[in-house]
Amino acid sequence: MYCFINGEKISRKFKVTTNSKHNHFVVQNVLNREFTANKPSKVWVSDITYIQTTEGFLYLTTVLDLFDRKVIDWSLSNGLGTEQTSLAARKMAVRNRKIRQGLVFKSDRGIQYANKKFTNTLDSYTVTRSMSRKGDCWDNAVAESFFKSLKTELIYGNKLISRKQMRLEIFEYIEIWYNKKRRHSALNYKTIEEFNNLDMYNNIA
Repeated sequence: MYCFINGEKISRKFKVTTNSKHNHFVVQNVLNREFTANKPSKVWVSDITYIQTTEGFLYLTTVLDLFDRKVIDWSLSNGLGTEQTSLAARKMAVRNRKIRQGLVFKSDRGIQYANKKFTNTLDSYTVTRSMSRKGDCWDNAVAESFFKSLKTELIYGNKLISRKQMRLEIFEYIEIWYNKKRRHSALNYKTIEEFNNLDMYNNIA
């Protein structure tokens, strides 16, 4: 199965990371594909993907801010438990970027985002949850697009490596390349740092 995002074909995950067959409360798609934000911490989007290594799979959970498309935090884990994935990434995101009143948190309807442990945490910050419709990759297109970029630029075509080496590779890709040096079409081909510096200048001027 494929999605087309910004004219590019994105293959769906072959290894299941989203278990939406649960009895937890699922919320509506509040965001409704409005993938722009005029301020930081207005909308965060999150998703989970798998990465194969010589020692088995790693699971990458990311949280991106729609304002500047920055990966405000991420978590790599050996398993798909809530503590290892959505909660781990959310805790680091809060340390890196302040939560604003009215923040919308966008995710799929997987158990890692729907269970009480995670939703109670969001509720404690009075965050509005928004979930994709079942099986609709368009509803979380920004997170899907990031995973496509990561796998195209870092993983596809390369030999399998160990979990330890992959953790280092992912760190360097996100923290050194993607968040600092890569130019983003959504930011008019500026780097995230250039975009934020320009926004700060415009607000002062």
